[in-house]
Amino acid sequence: MTPVLSRARGDGRPAAPVRIVHLGLGNFFRAHEAWYTDRAPDADRWGIAAFTGRSTAPARVLAAQDCLYTVLTRAADGDTARVVGSLSRAHSGTDHAAWLASLADPAVAILSLTVTEAAYLRSPDGGLAADLPEVRHDVATLRQDLRAPVQTVPGRLMAGLAARRSAAGPGSPGVRAGLAVLPGDNLPGNGGVAARVVTELASRVDPGLAGWIEQHVSFVGTVVDRITPATTDADLEPAAALTGRTDRAPVVTEPYTEWQLCGDFPAGHPDWAAAGARWVDDIAPFEDRKLWLLNGGHSLLAYAGGALGHGTVAEAVSDARCRRWLGQWWDEAVRHLALPDGDKDRYRAALVERWRNPRIRHRLAQIAADGSQKLPVRVLPAVRAERRAGRLPAGGLRVLAGWIVHLRGRGPEVTDVAADRFRALAAGPPERAVPAVLDALDPALARDRPVVDTTARLCRDLEDAAR
Repeated sequence: MTPVLSRARGDGRPAAPVRIVHLGLGNFFRAHEAWYTDRAPDADRWGIAAFTGRSTAPARVLAAQDCLYTVLTRAADGDTARVVGSLSRAHSGTDHAAWLASLADPAVAILSLTVTEAAYLRSPDGGLAADLPEVRHDVATLRQDLRAPVQTVPGRLMAGLAARRSAAGPGSPGVRAGLAVLPGDNLPGNGGVAARVVTELASRVDPGLAGWIEQHVSFVGTVVDRITPATTDADLEPAAALTGRTDRAPVVTEPYTEWQLCGDFPAGHPDWAAAGARWVDDIAPFEDRKLWLLNGGHSLLAYAGGALGHGTVAEAVSDARCRRWLGQWWDEAVRHLALPDGDKDRYRAALVERWRNPRIRHRLAQIAADGSQKLPVRVLPAVRAERRAGRLPAGGLRVLAGWIVHLRGRGPEVTDVAADRFRALAAGPPERAVPAVLDALDPALARDRPVVDTTARLCRDLEDAAR
């Protein structure tokens, strides 16, 4: 039996002092930000204290192996493994006292998070959904006690920043209080999104804290890209074979990785550029490229490919029908990307090559989750742009039709923060279901008769093909 990963046995590297606090101890964070940090030449000065969301199990498993884990990079021709040691501490998300203490530490320079799009709890106008019961709970709780446990991600962020302000004190220099918030979720303007929901919550709880956040906290925009499927028990043996160590929490990922950042780090950051990250002056074109081509393409494959019976991205992209639909969607979306044509062509070719890798079992059910949150940023911008140009975007409407068919019971099981509402809207004949669902996404599209008629026809065609 191989020994468990352990720093005492010389695995990884010694735990570094904590200078990053992260919320969302999931596979993507461990294959991306933590992996970049481990590869940075100054990694010995940038340890991470990572907190789970709701589950406690990942923190327990990682703590039992000195917070070490294996990144299993799965190329078409074989696997490679790297033991990552950038996590210095792993905490359960229920350990609110540790969360507050970590962010109160003046040595901490970065608060990062990967929590999914839905966790930002935004209203239709992009601000904080203040009427949600869990948000109202956090406002009432934090007004009484800024250190009390909270329920939401904005509440946890705000509570951590309040603890930092309290520890810094009114006379402390800005560098002691200064902090960069670094989101890693697939949202356009994710830095601005995080800033808005946190400051709006703070304004409801303590307007003085909102002003302090604006003065001492920066919010960095990012684009992240690395396909990271869920780990299965079958991945444990290859990881152990390559490292000679038992790892109960390996991460499987692809060779390709990309990271763009835009913003200030008032108290510094690891040398991520040496590990391959890229700083840019304008992140919007890279956001659009990723969201529309990769994420929008993934949504098309998840809903339309899932309805046809495919279970993984590799299966769906190998289907000639799905490939044709994917090309149609991409042809529409790239017209509105502010990037050189050569860049667009290379990115499209790279996506197909990445997705055809049969050894990355990226489940369509994982991608299909929370379509109500994802489609407005992955698909609707290009659909609207095509309509403004006088064109009927059949590729984009097929993504919407695929989602409606998904809501109607075809393909993976529906998992969505608004599942009950949208399943009810999608019931009945397509002529009734399509305008009801579109009205909830964008009332202007629901009033656009060619859009409604085309989407209804695509729904019927997909349901017929799925029989």
